[in-house]
Amino acid sequence: FMIAPIGAPTFAEALRMGAEVYHSLKSVLKKKGLATGLGDEGGFAPNLESNRAALDLITTAIKGAGLKPGKDIALALDVAASEFFNRGKYDFEGKKRTADEMTAYYAELVAAYPIVSIEDPLNEEDWKGWKTITDELGDKIQIVG
Repeated sequence: FMIAPIGAPTFAEALRMGAEVYHSLKSVLKKKGLATGLGDEGGFAPNLESNRAALDLITTAIKGAGLKPGKDIALALDVAASEFFNRGKYDFEGKKRTADEMTAYYAELVAAYPIVSIEDPLNEEDWKGWKTITDELGDKIQIVG
């Protein structure tokens, strides 16, 4: 999960916003009794029941920093879907899903959260799926693959 300080007029302001959300998220995690240890890329890595739970926590942290989700700070995802693609299906959140089901899932997230970018949402060789997700979401968000 990533945050994008889309409302910042300068780099300095973007850096400030990012730092404030980071510290706010640490407070949110502590209040909920969740781990504040860092993952290998420097972000928090609590054990959560779903990706939506993570997005909810991040959105709460944005608000806790006095910022507006979707106006000051947007969200971006780096899914790395090739890592959980096996035999034509995506083994994701305890279910085996098709590319169409993954696309529908992403569309729900985009409708519910201020997501502006999704990186590697599907397996790199899933050409039919890439066409579907581009047709469905390509005019709403940035799709990186």
